[in-house]
Amino acid sequence: MSKIKLKILGLSSSQTQSGSFALVLGEQNGTRRLPITIGMFEAQAIAIEIEKITPHRPMTHDLFKAFAKAYDYVVQEIVISDLREGVFFAKIVCTGGVEIDSRPSDAIAIGIRFNVPIYTTDSIMSEAGIVLFDIGEEENEEDEQETTAHQEMESVKNMSLEKLQQLLQESLENEDYEQAARLRDEINKRN
Repeated sequence: MSKIKLKILGLSSSQTQSGSFALVLGEQNGTRRLPITIGMFEAQAIAIEIEKITPHRPMTHDLFKAFAKAYDYVVQEIVISDLREGVFFAKIVCTGGVEIDSRPSDAIAIGIRFNVPIYTTDSIMSEAGIVLFDIGEEENEEDEQETTAHQEMESVKNMSLEKLQQLLQESLENEDYEQAARLRDEINKRN
């Protein structure tokens, strides 16, 4: 089995399923993208780790990491290993040849906590991957998203530090970690 290294390119609300998110993975050295539909909680677990937000209480994936470290298991890599009837399967590969079956969303949430590479196979990329031909169109969409985010942050820049900290606390309590990350960044800029 030849493996293809992937990187996380994005995480957004799914256009096809309400309450779901699209996790987009891309070939490390290629143009193919692998979109995977994941649940809200898994998306949140991935997003808070990417944004380096520390929740008030450990999440399930943090518990897995603590448990693995307590018993000297080290996660070595994540492999999106199979695709059957439109459903992706993954393996968490640990030291000692231990492979744990997992949903890709959970495997990736754990993998980013261990800072390990994510792989898939060429057959999965051939079957479910999307090839991007018009990179310019993608860049225009990114520019539009950046403009919207910039406009949102302009209103935040006019708020007092006390108000920002209050909103940050509310965002964490409401588990809106994306908003919390933006607020945290603005607070850090001021300190």
